[in-house]
Amino acid sequence: MKAAHAIDDDSYRAAMGRLLALYTQVDGIIMEACAARIASAPDLEAKLALAKQTGDESRHVQIQHGWMREFGTDPAPVITSEQEARIRAHFRELPWLEFLADLYLCVEALGSEAVEQVVPLADPGTRESLRIPLGDELDHVAFGVTRLKAELQRLDPETRAAFLARLPARIDALATTLHELVPGVEALFARVGADYADLCATLSQRREDLLQEVA
Repeated sequence: MKAAHAIDDDSYRAAMGRLLALYTQVDGIIMEACAARIASAPDLEAKLALAKQTGDESRHVQIQHGWMREFGTDPAPVITSEQEARIRAHFRELPWLEFLADLYLCVEALGSEAVEQVVPLADPGTRESLRIPLGDELDHVAFGVTRLKAELQRLDPETRAAFLARLPARIDALATTLHELVPGVEALFARVGADYADLCATLSQRREDLLQEVA
């Protein structure tokens, strides 16, 4: 593993700043998606989990904006407003099962895994700014995976099998869409010291583990 970067490395600082801005922007989108879903959630347990996550994500956004100001990096959005609107519309229109799959398996689990791979390479301030958010993400993923498994068990075997058969392609399609929102993201990871091929391999294994757990 490479040594953590010093914050006086300008190339590192600029790249990490863009990754932090992206992570913060995604957390803001998740916050809005969860808040919008509370009213239509199927039961009290789900409503409470979504309400808690809405609060968690708002705290993450606050933490990260505070750190970016201290870090001296550009907090400007990485994803355009039009792209944000399309992502929000995507989650707003999803049925409950697909919402659980897309938000928790793809965005939360795989997204937080990517961030986890960067943490050992980061400067101390950035590592600390990610400590609470990444801890919360574990709770969010646990809820989403547990709830998705429970919902699938309520389906008849044929419907459940059909959903599970479509799930790998669904995750891959959304992951590809999200990746394409940020041209040059590979270079950003490289500039903070991450091996992008290793990162992709780690995410691929995490995807397989999630699919096995849900099934």
